[in-house]
Amino acid sequence: MTSESETKEKKQNPIVPYLRLPARAGEKAYLAGSKCRACGAAYVGKRLACAKCFAVDNFEEIRLGEYGTLRTFSIVYQSIPGIEVPFIAAVVDLPEGTAVRANLGGIEPDPDKIVPLLGKKLEMYTEKVREDKEGNDVIAYRYRPAGA
Repeated sequence: MTSESETKEKKQNPIVPYLRLPARAGEKAYLAGSKCRACGAAYVGKRLACAKCFAVDNFEEIRLGEYGTLRTFSIVYQSIPGIEVPFIAAVVDLPEGTAVRANLGGIEPDPDKIVPLLGKKLEMYTEKVREDKEGNDVIAYRYRPAGA
């Protein structure tokens, strides 16, 4: 006889609500944003009010671009238990005029390797970072140098 946990299908859950995981094979994950219908300002995630024109409940969901540019970074050497260090925390500017905080991957946490990437093109990718208490994969987004 099989237990309930053995027959339960494993799921992938996004680590943040604005990360949209592919529904079908061949699709790519993306970040969802909000665009103000009144002034065109874009934001990461869902918004209720526009910080630029103060419009309320006047947003449409948009798909944010998979590429961005590195604005700034910090190498984190100390964190809470269970978080592997060092890692690179960064701010990535997106073409829609907004920015997102993300970790960088595919590069050594060495300032001499990261500084040349300031202002350079990065691409978003996803990876499993842990399992939740039900055994489902928790998926996070990260950025890496474009073409890496």
